[in-house]
Amino acid sequence: MSKKVKVFTSYARKDAELKEEFDVHLAMVKRDPQVEIWSDEDIEVGSEWDDSIKNNLKEADIILLLVSPRFLASSYIFDVEIKEAMEKHENKEAFVVPIILKPCDWHKASFAKLQALPRNATPVTKWDEGMDDAFVNVVKGIKQVIAAAIRRKG
Repeated sequence: MSKKVKVFTSYARKDAELKEEFDVHLAMVKRDPQVEIWSDEDIEVGSEWDDSIKNNLKEADIILLLVSPRFLASSYIFDVEIKEAMEKHENKEAFVVPIILKPCDWHKASFAKLQALPRNATPVTKWDEGMDDAFVNVVKGIKQVIAAAIRRKG
């Protein structure tokens, strides 16, 4: 069996409530033994958070960007996480998936050229069918990316 697909989740801490809801929808993906999902919530007590984030970002096969106004306003996310994510994307070392949580002006960001989720890049909080349906659409898209990452790893 090949190595696990490592998924890094980048989000603004002030969007923790939406991230928690997203995590609930990812439950079946998290149960997949081929997948390891990481976010800053997994930093061990006593560890240096900056090193933990950078190391996990470097190891990631898939980088999920949970995009919101607060996400875009974070200097750390913009200067460290997005920069590294896009470098990995350009070098074909990782898949980068923008997930639009809330309406915001993300269309000129470096990741704007990437196909975003949910469908049509409609923000999760603005889906006519509701947030649960939006997150189901996001998870379906993530499963496709995981399958592609598994194929890439060989």
